[in-house]
Amino acid sequence: MAGDENRDGSRDAESARRADVRDTYDRIATHFASTREYAWPEVESFVATHAAERGAGGVGLDLGCGNCRHAELLAADCASVVGLDVSRGLLETGRERALERGFDVELVQGDAAGLPLAADSIDVAVYVATLHHLPTRAARRDSLDELARVLAPDGRALVSAWSTAHDRFDEADGFDTTIEWTLPGGEPVDRFYHIYAPDEFEADLADSDLTLREWELSSGNCYATVSGARPSG
Repeated sequence: MAGDENRDGSRDAESARRADVRDTYDRIATHFASTREYAWPEVESFVATHAAERGAGGVGLDLGCGNCRHAELLAADCASVVGLDVSRGLLETGRERALERGFDVELVQGDAAGLPLAADSIDVAVYVATLHHLPTRAARRDSLDELARVLAPDGRALVSAWSTAHDRFDEADGFDTTIEWTLPGGEPVDRFYHIYAPDEFEADLADSDLTLREWELSSGNCYATVSGARPSG
C-alpha cells in the first residue's frame, strides 16, 4: 500500500542520514579526538556533584563518548563505566586514552536512539554534544526516552546541545545545518547539527520520559540535569 511504502521510504531515508553521521565521525575521528583533550567545566561540575554521590558502587555512562574524556571523569567515582558511541573510529580513540591514562571503561558501539543497555542500569550519565547530531526530531526524542529508560530511579544525567543562543548564530528558532570540520591538509568535512532554540530544548525534555530537574544556558549551549523517574502523584 502507498502508506506503507511512504513509511518504509521515510525509515530508509532516516537510516541513511544516521549512517552518514556515523561515517562522518569515523572519517574525522583521530583529528577530532586530538582537539577534545579536556572536559568542559559544566561537565566537571555535574560529575563532581552527582558521581561521587551516586556513583560509589554504581555504573556511569558516557553517552556519545568520543575519546572518553568524560568517561575518565566518571571512572574516578563509579565502580564501572560504559562508553557508548556510534562511531567505531571514535571508540578506538577512547580505547587509546583509557590505556594511556589507566582508567577502566567498557566500550560499546551503539545508537543513542536505541541503547543496548538494560533498564534502570545507569546511576549517573553524561550525554554531552551528541543529541544535536541526531538528524531527526523523532530520533532525538527516542534518544531522550532511551536515556530515561536506562537511568536508575534515583539516577541523574547531564544533557547538552548547541543552541541559538550561541554568538555564531542569528536565528531565533531551532534549525538544521551543517558545520565544517577541517582535516589536516585543509579538507573540509560537513557535520550535521540541529541547533536548538532554548525553549525547544526545554520542551523536548519536558515531553520525553525524562524528568527535567534544572537547566541553564552556558557558553551558547543548553545544559539540563535530568532523571529517569517522574515524580509520583
